[in-house]
Amino acid sequence: MLSPGFLTTVQDLGRFGYAHLGVSASGAADCLALRAGNLLVGNAENAPALEMTLAGGTFEFSADAVVALTGSDFGADVPMWRPVAVASGGAVRCGASRSGARCYVCVRGGLDVPLMLGSASTHLVTGMGGFQGRALRKGDEIAIGRAEIRRPRAATAPLPAGDTGVLRVTPGPQAGSFGDEFYQTEYEVSEESNRMGLRLRGPALAAHGGHMITEGVTLGAVQVPPGGEPIILFVEHQTTGGYPKIANVVSADFHRVGQLRPRDRVRFQMVSLDRAMELLREQEEWLHGLV
Repeated sequence: MLSPGFLTTVQDLGRFGYAHLGVSASGAADCLALRAGNLLVGNAENAPALEMTLAGGTFEFSADAVVALTGSDFGADVPMWRPVAVASGGAVRCGASRSGARCYVCVRGGLDVPLMLGSASTHLVTGMGGFQGRALRKGDEIAIGRAEIRRPRAATAPLPAGDTGVLRVTPGPQAGSFGDEFYQTEYEVSEESNRMGLRLRGPALAAHGGHMITEGVTLGAVQVPPGGEPIILFVEHQTTGGYPKIANVVSADFHRVGQLRPRDRVRFQMVSLDRAMELLREQEEWLHGLV
């Protein structure tokens, strides 16, 4: 690792089945980009890869490798969204984000790091998983694994761009306690946002009328704390919460949440459960066209 960038971690698709122990899934913030990158280099979709946040680094290879960069444009010195051969002693260099928040370096074979609770993902809040439970530092060395299962693809194109300033949602369990202001407001992503959640700035929503007992929360839930400014719970979210949930981001838009940067602006659009399923099917059809 010649230069790790601002915040680079090892991530796979996360660890599931431990919410009752207070452990959220973690995993890639843009799981669609990670899955696509792994398919491009011929890996299983869940192979561990590098997730860069806001600014990339320089990664040197001590053996011949095949890599694919997916997600946002970090000004890399190799083409994105296609497998690229890197010779022994060569390096991949990435700069600051030109669009979006995260870029992924997927290596044929994946990254060989220990599994914890069945996953290689780095859970920064608890210091669990990944490479020593932390973000990468200069001089770190990670072995390439053996997660390849097919030949690399010749080339592909990225997912067609949609309106990244719109997040589709379904109503949350306490949606009836709020009016329509939520869907009429454009919010700004706060600098206080992280992998636990994205704090939004905008006109405060009317206070929830009553007290709540703490209950389980899910990825993509939109909570409204007493101050009235929503929070989108994200990959390292707490597993229970006592704030009302006005909405939940649909699964097909989780990758959009993972690409939001501080000061980006976003608004919400309600869709039906049937439409949410249709959006997910369309996304999965595109993804599995890479196999």
